[in-house]
Amino acid sequence: MTREGEPGAEFAHRVDNRRVAYEVTGAPDGYPVFLMHGTPGSRRGPKPRGIVLYRLGVRLIAYDRPGYGDSERREGRDVADAARDVEAIADQLGLDRFAIAGRSGGGPHALACAADGALRGRVTRVAVLVSFAPADAPQLDWFAGMNSDNVRGFGGREDLDTATMIAQIRHRAERTAEDPRFLLEELMVQMSAADRRAINDAALRRLIADTYEDALRAGPYGWIDDVLALRRSWKFDLGAIDTTATPVRLWHGAEDTFAPVGHARWLAEQIPGAQIEVQPGAAHFDAVEELPRVLRWLTDADATTCHELLIGTRRAQ
Repeated sequence: MTREGEPGAEFAHRVDNRRVAYEVTGAPDGYPVFLMHGTPGSRRGPKPRGIVLYRLGVRLIAYDRPGYGDSERREGRDVADAARDVEAIADQLGLDRFAIAGRSGGGPHALACAADGALRGRVTRVAVLVSFAPADAPQLDWFAGMNSDNVRGFGGREDLDTATMIAQIRHRAERTAEDPRFLLEELMVQMSAADRRAINDAALRRLIADTYEDALRAGPYGWIDDVLALRRSWKFDLGAIDTTATPVRLWHGAEDTFAPVGHARWLAEQIPGAQIEVQPGAAHFDAVEELPRVLRWLTDADATTCHELLIGTRRAQ
């Protein structure tokens, strides 16, 4: 669905000939940054307005992961497979070098690009906001601090019951198709006070609901495939990320109950040289407000020397 004043989808074809939908906003001559959406999500997800992107000098590229929105499904995909999506789009746009930001369920997919051998030398920086850690992460209680709805949504604490999980996602996707507000209203019941404050703006709530509608209008398949990919092996080595060539920064809200902060701390321990910022008083949806600061760090080589540009410098309200 294209809303008034927004660009329509463009399409790139992967090496397996599957179609990936993307759109480009911001400064046409700006520094290219890929934005990986959450789970569920789409390329229509929250992002800075065009005027902000122009001021930042950012050419923002958002795309639908396979099975979401206008992108063809790739059943059985792994997290590592996201690198092939980015490679196809970057090649079509003629991009030699670019940065990547990933939010929530998009965080692991952004890290996959940082670790990918074929993209080595092309990915300049990676920023990850409110990301999950691998479900099989040693010395991490993956569900500790996670709200009960997300625990169920990821198949529960016991052995993964794939059939039940898929049935639940199908049901929620069908309800969202009937009423785009359904999923957000369901999530709000589980939100911490910090998250309810973050989405207090009615326009942002409408945008999030519209994003869920866009993501799921072709069915629940992208959501199903995301959850399955996040729960099994990601198929890449976090320790292989060379942060001397591709700096990595992790941002997380301390009050996050969707992807608990322990996930970010675990990731920081596994990625040599990764920087981490934990924001007191912030939660999952505060990542929306942090994105402009993240984009500045991704595109400004001197950002790390200036406190004003550091991720997470916004004070909790």
